[in-house]
Amino acid sequence: QVQLVESGGGLVQAGGSLRLSCAASGLTFSSYVMGWFRQVPGKEREFVAVISMGGSRTDYRDSVAGRFTISRDNGKSTVYLQMNSLKPEDTAVYYCAANTYYSTSVYPYDHWGQGTQVTVSS
Repeated sequence: QVQLVESGGGLVQAGGSLRLSCAASGLTFSSYVMGWFRQVPGKEREFVAVISMGGSRTDYRDSVAGRFTISRDNGKSTVYLQMNSLKPEDTAVYYCAANTYYSTSVYPYDHWGQGTQVTVSS
């Protein structure tokens, strides 16, 4: 079955950096759009970044544009989220997800990882 496993979360001071990874198995990775989403307790899950199957197209939520970079390595079936200049408001559980078409909405995504906690201290 499809498995998405995130790693790389942790505690970092404001202004610091983290790199999240999401390793996929059980699917033809290059045939899936990959997204990163995040969720804070009591709030809805929100879009962070998305990358097309070949990696040529990306989109970001406005609040992370210029600070976060999504990338993928189809040979390793892995998607990454490089997060720089982190802010306390970036604190959340971060999830990767896979979908068969390009979307910045949570709802179309078929497959989800278990999430990794990112905490940014002020």
